[in-house]
Amino acid sequence: MIRALFFLFIFLTVCSTVSAQFSEKSKNFKKYQGLFDFYYDENNDKIYLEVDELNKEFLYVYSLSSGIGSNDIGLDRGQLGNEQVVFFKKAGNKLMLVQPNLKFRALTDNALERKSVEQAFAKSILFGFKIEQEKNGNYIIDITDFLMQDTHGVAKKLKQRKQGNYSLNRDRSYIALERTKAFPQNIEIDVTLTFKGEPMGEYIRSVAPNAALVTVAQHHSFIQLPDDDYVKRPFDARCGSYPLSYYDYSTPVQEPILKRFVTRHRLAKKDPTATFSEAVEPIIYYLDNGTPEPVRSALLNGGKWWNQAFEAIGYKNAFQLKMLPDNADPLDVRYNVIQWVHRSTRGWSYGSSITDPRTGEIMKGHVSLGSLRIRQDFLIAQALMNKPFAERDDNHNAMLELALARIRQLSAHEIGHTLGFAHNFAASTNGRASVMDYPHPQFSLKNGQIDFSNAYDTGIGEWDKVTVAYSYSDFPKNTNEKDALNKILNKAKTDGLRYISDQDARPQGGAHALAHLWDNGKTAAAELEDVLKIREVAIANFSIDNIRKNEPNSVLEDVFAPLYFFHRYQTEATAKVIGGLDYNYSVKGDGQKTVEIVNKKAQQEALETILMTLDASKIAIPKEKLELFPPRAIGYNRTRESLKGKTGVSFDALSAPETAADMTLGLLLHPERASRLIQQKAVDPSNLGLDDVLGRVISNTIYKKDKDIYTGEVQHNINFRVLFHLMNLAAHDKVHPQVNAIAHQKIKEIAIGLATNSPNNAIRAEMDRRIKEFYNHPEHFKVIPVPKIPDGSPIGMDCFH
Repeated sequence: MIRALFFLFIFLTVCSTVSAQFSEKSKNFKKYQGLFDFYYDENNDKIYLEVDELNKEFLYVYSLSSGIGSNDIGLDRGQLGNEQVVFFKKAGNKLMLVQPNLKFRALTDNALERKSVEQAFAKSILFGFKIEQEKNGNYIIDITDFLMQDTHGVAKKLKQRKQGNYSLNRDRSYIALERTKAFPQNIEIDVTLTFKGEPMGEYIRSVAPNAALVTVAQHHSFIQLPDDDYVKRPFDARCGSYPLSYYDYSTPVQEPILKRFVTRHRLAKKDPTATFSEAVEPIIYYLDNGTPEPVRSALLNGGKWWNQAFEAIGYKNAFQLKMLPDNADPLDVRYNVIQWVHRSTRGWSYGSSITDPRTGEIMKGHVSLGSLRIRQDFLIAQALMNKPFAERDDNHNAMLELALARIRQLSAHEIGHTLGFAHNFAASTNGRASVMDYPHPQFSLKNGQIDFSNAYDTGIGEWDKVTVAYSYSDFPKNTNEKDALNKILNKAKTDGLRYISDQDARPQGGAHALAHLWDNGKTAAAELEDVLKIREVAIANFSIDNIRKNEPNSVLEDVFAPLYFFHRYQTEATAKVIGGLDYNYSVKGDGQKTVEIVNKKAQQEALETILMTLDASKIAIPKEKLELFPPRAIGYNRTRESLKGKTGVSFDALSAPETAADMTLGLLLHPERASRLIQQKAVDPSNLGLDDVLGRVISNTIYKKDKDIYTGEVQHNINFRVLFHLMNLAAHDKVHPQVNAIAHQKIKEIAIGLATNSPNNAIRAEMDRRIKEFYNHPEHFKVIPVPKIPDGSPIGMDCFH
């Protein structure tokens, strides 16, 4: 008994001493009072957190408050990390920061059933903190080491992008007090982190002043979770929203265990009985106050379009857009923010959200808009205008207006993602029915000149009103929600609106005949014809007057690049019609078309149109234009957005068509498309088959005769690309064997046909040599790469979104 009392006395003395030590030294600490109170120890650059309630869930979010500035690396200012529900749990002399597993749940009143699911799946302990002081149920912990981790994965990302091996250098890292704040519902702590390493890549060298020492800022947010008044709305594959999903193991056996709900902001009418009412709390977005004019006004204007959709469901001023207060932090969860982000190269803009993982409620929308995108649209307009700088250098209003029109649409598009909405890449076939499509500028010819007046749409689209109605409508009391939601979607079907999203719209191997990126028009083939005509007129007009006085011709070459590849995205769309399908995200009983093969006529029209992009007379750069492009001037080196070639310093007029043709062939003769053509012909013998497609390609390229020496050489380059892609199909191990068989047959026919159809002995001999080499050593075959296509209009495809 005496021994026990002795140890109790020692324990209480130690606790008292620890408590007294912290209480004494913290007198000089700066105290922040908020969701969690915390203290800053300036002498040691430490932060101590006060935890006054154990096992209470809150949201932890990490982000980058300053980035690296390279789209290729992908670490941008304002980039959000993953949100995580967490809580503090006491274990001995430590507090553990625990992340429960919300993917697997049991939503039931039965505590033991909930516990059985909790124990069945792993959870994650994110960090353990030694208790510095315990007093009356309050705990003081040192969270400095937690804050100073590379939580955002900067070093990992640099290694993945092959930029070098880096590690966090604590001696050059510190807590940034200017962005460290406390509020009743959230605390925000900012840290400056320096990574030391051996730079290996050009991306990091191009943006860091000292690529061996890379300094960024990481932001930590502890956020109070919303109350339980939010009502989840069921997800429907047709609704245009992103789903939150989890498994509920308390579900009766006859019902699906995987639950899906839309992600959306909380919104409710002040007067639920009114047809038109203000919101209890409107959705307010704030524009980065570092955004310059006239971009600022364009972003504000485009973003406000969304209020049209909320008005359509009976809300007054439910969606608002304002300027961010000067003293507000863009990463503060209390602000939905549109941030103007700078990078060294063009890159994607994107809309992200902080979402309650328990319910799908969007707590903060965060849009990142790349500042260089507007310059590309300006460049496109500059290339398509007829002698814009012939008389004066300040004749840029039409170009600027086109660029600003795109920025308005971009603002609406990215905000749409943060409202919970997915892409709709079929909207362009419904007369620009959604800002959630990727719009290519729509030009037309009037009196032989290119008309810019209809380049981009203005205002919200009819499909966008559907998505807002589904996710945000208030329904009168006693309304059957399922029936009301189905009514919204059925009306969209009756109105002829189509919805197809990302996985079905991507070009490589894509099959949907209506869903494409950066396309226009009811039919892809008809629009490609129009685009090729516009391209032809613009190239014919292109001259030294497409740049300003005293600018070197090297700049003219860069202006020409997006014009030359102006047809690239409509070519992608047209290729997908061949071996294509038309289908919907149908559900039982909705009356929608499920899936059907595109009819033969449409496929033939697409094939004949796309063959124009393999015709040297159509895609060769006119000889008279070549004198515009001398070797590059000093200080004006080629960039990633320049035309590439094989002729050293001189402009390569043969490689540009070769690259363009290779793009077409990579789409048209994609292995998955080839396999679909086999199946298509088997199901409907009257439709196009792979043999038909390959036959038309070969007869319009390899067997094509051209009397002009210049276009003839361009055609030879194209023809070799055809041969290489045929060999790729013949050798490919992930196609139906019928594809291999037909491709082999065509190659052998070419070998025979060259003897009688090729007037050029050297070309015939070289093709024959390559065919023999292919059959003698098939294991060595690979498609020889062409000069890389430059990032295009509006951007290349090797980026993220």
